[in-house]
Amino acid sequence: MNGHIKFPNLETDRLILRNVGNADIDFIYRLFSNEKVCEFLYDEELFSTRNDSIEFVECNSKPEEKGYNRWVLVKKDDNQQQIGTCGFDYWDRTNNIAEIGYDLWHEYWGQGYMKEALISAIESGFNNMGLNRINGYVALKNINSVNLLEKLGFKNEGIYRDKHLFRGKYYDHYSFSLLKRDWNQF
Repeated sequence: MNGHIKFPNLETDRLILRNVGNADIDFIYRLFSNEKVCEFLYDEELFSTRNDSIEFVECNSKPEEKGYNRWVLVKKDDNQQQIGTCGFDYWDRTNNIAEIGYDLWHEYWGQGYMKEALISAIESGFNNMGLNRINGYVALKNINSVNLLEKLGFKNEGIYRDKHLFRGKYYDHYSFSLLKRDWNQF
């Protein structure tokens, strides 16, 4: 059975990655209504009501059916504190490509949590979804995210011009990719 699950819950040294659910609504609202967390997320406005997070959870429910997901990153200690999310979108099953996205509560930046989570998510993408290529798009000024993807072996393929229209302005993004053949086990 497990071989057929495309978006299983995952575990790392310090984290559990579990698919988002109703228990996460308040955390998701806090995360995506925070200006610091969302500074470089130009694909969506800040959440302004709890209803935005209910819609987000609903949208990301039933990942096996829909073909995209969002894991909530939960610290193993610390009363199971939720600290961020990551997941796959835009799954092109013909060419075995998907896009990875991620965000982390600002108090946990720079502590290696997202690297740990993404290693596990990437492994899952290659092994459970059968991906050959994982795309990542990063706002040009988001230096921490650029550094993270480079550490994980993603290649910067250049600039995707005017990727997102946000509040009347277009934003360029770096276009990163990781191919299965280039993935080095950590």
